[in-house]
Amino acid sequence: MADLVVNDAIVIPDELITWTAVRSGGPGGQNVNKVASKIDLRFELTKCEQLTDAVKARLRANNASKLDAEGRVCVTSSATRDQLKNLEDARDKLAAIIRAALFEPKKRKATKPSYGSKLRRLDEKKRNSEKKRDRRGDG
Repeated sequence: MADLVVNDAIVIPDELITWTAVRSGGPGGQNVNKVASKIDLRFELTKCEQLTDAVKARLRANNASKLDAEGRVCVTSSATRDQLKNLEDARDKLAAIIRAALFEPKKRKATKPSYGSKLRRLDEKKRNSEKKRDRRGDG
């Protein structure tokens, strides 16, 4: 296979990506027990020099369920009954996962509630209090 192009600046070498074809689960007719069309693709995240440490950390945090014991990112595809199409789909999924980790989320700025929102909150609390007070049958 060729190198995986994530974007204009990042190209993942093919040596860091390994894949195996396995039998797909579920119903499939006559070929279900003969054809290995499901793709199990693994990406060596720790050996990748194209990604910064911050991107690797975001990748690990966002995709913890996709990591195996050795720290590789595991992607599977069994969308079609064609092995090569599933391989392309798995490579596209991996590129999308890496692209998502490239963007650093904005830091949240703490803000104070506005005067109007405070008044609306207190007014709502007062209305709820009156509603519940009216429901009580003191006596």
